[in-house]
This record gives sequence, C-alpha cells and structure tokens, in this order.
Amino acid sequence: MKRLFALALTFALFVPAQPVSLINSVRALIAAHDLPGAERLARAYQARNPASPELAAALSWLARSALSDAKNLDQADALAAEAGKMASRFLMGQKLDDDPWLPTAVGASIEIHAQVLAARGERPEAIAYLQGQLKQFAGTSLSERIRKNINLLDLEGKPAPPLDLSAAQWLGARPPTLAALRGHPVLLFFWAHWCSDCKAEVAIVAKLQRTFAPQGLAVIGPTRLYGYVAGGEDAPPAKEKLYIEQVRSRFYAALPGMRVPLSAANFITYGASTTPTLVLIDRAGVVRYYHPGAVPEAELAARIRAVL
Repeated sequence: MKRLFALALTFALFVPAQPVSLINSVRALIAAHDLPGAERLARAYQARNPASPELAAALSWLARSALSDAKNLDQADALAAEAGKMASRFLMGQKLDDDPWLPTAVGASIEIHAQVLAARGERPEAIAYLQGQLKQFAGTSLSERIRKNINLLDLEGKPAPPLDLSAAQWLGARPPTLAALRGHPVLLFFWAHWCSDCKAEVAIVAKLQRTFAPQGLAVIGPTRLYGYVAGGEDAPPAKEKLYIEQVRSRFYAALPGMRVPLSAANFITYGASTTPTLVLIDRAGVVRYYHPGAVPEAELAARIRAVL
C-alpha cells in the first residue's frame, strides 16, 4: 500500500501536464480502499498546483468514496461542496460540457449533496434541491444524471411518464404508447449501443420475457443516439441509427419482439444516465421498480412476480 501511494504521489506531483494521472492515481487508491491516502495525495497536488476542473473532479471522487465506502456523511458533503465550488469558478468562462472534467465534478457534487440530505431524513429537501439543479443545468449532459437521482427518490409509486414517440424514431416496428399497454405489466430496458453491461443483461431480460410473457409482460427497449459509432468515430444520425440496428441484430437477437423507441428525451425523463436502467410498471401504469444498472435475474424475477 505504501508503494502504491508513493507511485501515485509521484504522478500527481511531477506530471501536472497530464491531468488524467491525478484522477487515475486517486481512483487507484480509492479502489484499494485507501481513502486517507487518496485524500493526502489530492491535497499534496492541490498545495502545488492551481485549482482546476481536474482537481475538482478528483475531490468529487473522494466525496463519492467518503459516502459509499466510509459512510461518512459530513466528510462526503464537505468534499462534494468543495468540488462543486471549485468547479463553479470555471463555469463562468465556459460551458459545462466544454471541459471533460467539469460534468464529473459538478454532477458528483450535486448527486452527493442530495444523497446526504436523503440519508439525514431530509428527502423532500433533497428532491427540491435536485429539481432546482435540473433547471439550472437543463440542456447539458447532467440532465439525465440529475433526473436519475430525482427518480431514485421519487419515481416508484408514481404514474410512469409517457414515452416520447413524437419524433417518429424507432427501430423495427412502431412501439406502443404506455397508455396502450395499460392492463399489462411493462419492463422498460434502457440500453446503449456501446454498453457491455446492457449486452450482458440481454440473456436475463430474454429469459424473463419468455417466462412472463404468457402472463402479459411487455418489454420495451428505449435507446438513443450518442453521435458516434464503433471506436468513438463521429457519426451523423442516419449512420449511427444504421449502426445501432447492426448492434441490435447481433447482440439483442434474443429479444426479437422488443420494440425500441429511439429518443434522447426518454433518457432524460427516466434519468437513464446509467445503462442499463430497468423500470418496471404495473398493470395500472404505476412505476413499481426503478433501477439504474444491471439487475440479477433472481431480483428482477421477484419484482416482476410482485406486479403480476
């Protein structure tokens, strides 16, 4: 552990021209469950370098670790506030998405403060805070992430928001509206063409579809355009849509009947900044399960049985 910290410190202090090295060094120590070492490294870097979006992002990683690993609400909130304040200096002269590290720093700062509020029993305050941030950062890459955090606190037990089909964009057959599926339980499986976890989830979703389709389960698989194709190559919409069709044909063949709306608006509404995101809607159109990330088969099956 000491050798890992020494190597990380060397990168952080003596290679400032390569800001990614600071992030990698901090994350390596966090992955080794050494939050104190990661913070010492970041503070040593901070003492010798000016404030920057990269440093703010590194502080946001410390805040995440303080919350998720150390379960220290005060430390997490203080680090998140520091990261957000540092990042805000750079928002006065540029747009959020003009810098690769600003969305990381600002997004984590918002997310962690809301989670701390909720953990302290201040759920309404957390939702109000997130809604305010959603307005402030509308039209940026943070919209999906902020909405995800609102949904985690407030979507289950509420009517499912309608899917956006207004742009007449979809893959294969036209998807039905959620209103047209009333009376059927519906599983929304948000996926992305670049997402390996989504491809791994296909076998689980396909098995559960075969099991529960006789009882009325419908599966809808929203996706969206990201502006690029394989290898990160920039692509116009028509080219990317063709590529997504190819990915679907190759990796999603086990779900041949899954209707696929193609709309970024659905990802914002359902906060699908994490892929896959799975949303289970009951026969009355009420959300009963909202889960960003992959779900084990046993858990998802139990959730589906509960709404049948």
